[in-house]
Amino acid sequence: MTILVTGGAGFIGSNFLHHLLTCTNEEIICIDNLSYAADLRNIPDPVKLYTTDIADEHNCEYVFKKHKPSIVFHFAAESHVDNSIQNCTPFVHTNINGTVNLLNLSVKYGIQKFIHISTDEVYGSIDDGYFTEKSNYAPRNPYSASKAASDHFVMAYHNTYGLPVVITNCSNNYGPRQYQEKMIPKTISNLLSGKKVPVYGDGKQVRDWLYVQDHCEALIEVWLKGRVGQKYNIGGECEVRNIDLVRMILDRMNYTEDMIEYVQDRPGHDRRYSTDITKIRHELKWSPRFSIEQGLNETIKWYSQL
Repeated sequence: MTILVTGGAGFIGSNFLHHLLTCTNEEIICIDNLSYAADLRNIPDPVKLYTTDIADEHNCEYVFKKHKPSIVFHFAAESHVDNSIQNCTPFVHTNINGTVNLLNLSVKYGIQKFIHISTDEVYGSIDDGYFTEKSNYAPRNPYSASKAASDHFVMAYHNTYGLPVVITNCSNNYGPRQYQEKMIPKTISNLLSGKKVPVYGDGKQVRDWLYVQDHCEALIEVWLKGRVGQKYNIGGECEVRNIDLVRMILDRMNYTEDMIEYVQDRPGHDRRYSTDITKIRHELKWSPRFSIEQGLNETIKWYSQL
């Protein structure tokens, strides 16, 4: 068996590669275009890396034809909301066109399971209650719209061509190897450099935080036991306001709130995400192991050693 991981030089993908190596002796290959948010050093030995765009039909077909992968874990994506607001074209190219290219090749080469890693942001913002796998899609920014479109294409290929797919929608990940444009690594890195920490608007936006190791462990369960044609929400059951999360980091790094700098809010900023993980807990017997305190301590330690 050969396992193909896309986006393995990025944040979640690289953490997954490291975890996957502890779970299997099968051949593992990776496709990554080594964009600005990726790092070649994230790819562990003995994973074979192919440096190409997932939307490149010729190069990706070369990989599929040569290795004939049985399983695809599709992480590769443009994911920064601010960047999508400035220019959505790369998000359409990678998240939609790239995904469709992989789907076409997966049909052609008879993939046994295509696991599409998506986001809870496809559901939009929710004031009360929780996102379930049956929640309506209501993306509110170009990034989440592109991921919602990719989800629809994945399920359409299952319904139309019989491709065995599973979609996962995760909440906000954090942990080692995350590019420093995202909230938690930016907060830590700014403090390590003696810079103030930017906080959008009033900082009262609520997110459900998921430590990346928990996410990786959940994806192994989805691979081994997840039902084809199903969706599984993966969350940390850890809702925290952005401002309170920044305060937690400040406290752990021995800084005061004088280091906070409130900045103009992001256009169309979603107010609250909340992810119901009842389905994956009951069906696959997975639940998060790491508390936010444990996860932050590990994350701060990792960035402090860079």
